[in-house]
Amino acid sequence: MYAVIETGGKQYRVQEGDQITVEKLLGDVGSKIQLETVLCVKKGEQLVLGKPQVENASVDAEVVLQGRGEKIVVFKKKRRKGYSRKQGHRQSETTLKIIKING
Repeated sequence: MYAVIETGGKQYRVQEGDQITVEKLLGDVGSKIQLETVLCVKKGEQLVLGKPQVENASVDAEVVLQGRGEKIVVFKKKRRKGYSRKQGHRQSETTLKIIKING
């Protein structure tokens, strides 16, 4: 059984027991979160597609880690003009463990 969920503007295919890293969600480490935006659920041979979401479906998850991702470097340069800018960025992330798929 698997489900396709959407969070943070991205879609993830999840199964029970999976750990996924998504954009920051509110919640302390160890707290339970219910993800309501379920786009598709497959149980056995039965595939249920949402229009756009599957009604009465949700995914229960537990917050494993609140942290930040790797640093990326944004570097801009215009040749022969003496212009260059360097900027770094670290995105806040939440690691979730999928407990149960409802629906």
